[in-house]
Amino acid sequence: MPGSVPPPPSAAVDDAAPSPVAVSGPGHRLRVTLLMAGSCLPILGAVLIAPVLPKMQDYFASVPGAEALVPLALTVPALSLALLAPFAGVIVDRLGRKRLLIVATLLYAVFGTAPLWLDSLGAIIASRALVGVAEAAIMTCCTTLIGDYYSGHQRVKYLALQTMCASASATVFFVLGGAAGAAGWRVPFWVYAVSLVLVPLMAVALPNPAARAVGAVGAVGAVGAVGAVGAEAPAGAEARRPFPWRQLAGICALTFFGAMVFYTVPVEMAYLLDDLGVENPGAIGLATAVASAATVGGAVTFARLKRSPEPMLPAVFAVCAAGFGVMFLADNAPLLVVGAVINCLGTGMLLPALLTSAMSRLAFKDRGRGTGLWIAAFFGGEFVCPLVLLALGSAVGSLAGAVGVLGLAAAVVAAGLWRARRRAGAADPRPLPKQLA
Repeated sequence: MPGSVPPPPSAAVDDAAPSPVAVSGPGHRLRVTLLMAGSCLPILGAVLIAPVLPKMQDYFASVPGAEALVPLALTVPALSLALLAPFAGVIVDRLGRKRLLIVATLLYAVFGTAPLWLDSLGAIIASRALVGVAEAAIMTCCTTLIGDYYSGHQRVKYLALQTMCASASATVFFVLGGAAGAAGWRVPFWVYAVSLVLVPLMAVALPNPAARAVGAVGAVGAVGAVGAVGAEAPAGAEARRPFPWRQLAGICALTFFGAMVFYTVPVEMAYLLDDLGVENPGAIGLATAVASAATVGGAVTFARLKRSPEPMLPAVFAVCAAGFGVMFLADNAPLLVVGAVINCLGTGMLLPALLTSAMSRLAFKDRGRGTGLWIAAFFGGEFVCPLVLLALGSAVGSLAGAVGVLGLAAAVVAAGLWRARRRAGAADPRPLPKQLA
């Protein structure tokens, strides 16, 4: 966990005028729908087969090491996504966003449905790893295209919508996986074929973005304004500037930690309720759904505030820390749910704030690579979240204690960010400049 927080860079690279692509009408709505649907595909991969893991375990009971290998079928896509997203980002910048998105969405269906015909546990896990490869490309492309098509408050709005859709879809996919799994553990894998519906629509409805020409390069680098509809511009179309490694490193470090904060409630809520004597699956599901709704509410709140994201980060981390504090102190289920709701309100604002901050540092030619690095940091934090909490729980003696330690760490991060902004002379959240509102 971070011991100190580097001051976030205050300058934004990419806050130019909105993209000339339409921001209203049927074409705009279809474009946004496709980007949101694509962004939900990695969430589908993460939760859809969770309800059928026990049935898979029974089917492969005779396979040596099945107890460890079957759960790996659920988690290996996230690991692949975290490891490969930076490479996907490089390919995005070199080959183009739309082309890679269409190919990856097609491969997602091929790899996702492969377990319908595979009868080897090792082969199934390998296909799941390939699903993660496709997810890395899909998530990077969709997020990058949001940054390409929109700027200013429009970008904030749709990145927040991306968080809302991902949070809501997790609950839907879990229920869908459970319902389909009642007919057999292979049946949920048919759902991966839904991406085949998206492929032709993406090919027709998503315009190719291109960098908007800029007249000068400021102190923070070229303005990577989202560009005109047409052929994708080559990487050298903008004024040459080095990739902003230093600026992006701080926000990626925050994102890695923020992902652990974000995933603690979804991953551990059932175990925390069980520790308090709540064993009814319906009650556990309801509690998790309430917390998930709070995440959506936080994202809606963030989109409506119309404020620059970076000055909000200290307060957002403080809200997350307060929620963890209530969860740590909770000695009954209702109080635990209250703490989870407070925490998830914070995490609903946290994810779009971090992503918008990262986008603001990236010019057009760097946006794919930078988005890939950010996604790698986020899903890397997701992957280590249960491992970190397990280690903390062993150290302090309980899962609730581990949540309390994580809450303390979030409070330290909030204080560090607040001090950094004070030193930079920007302690208070500021409204977006007029050209961004």
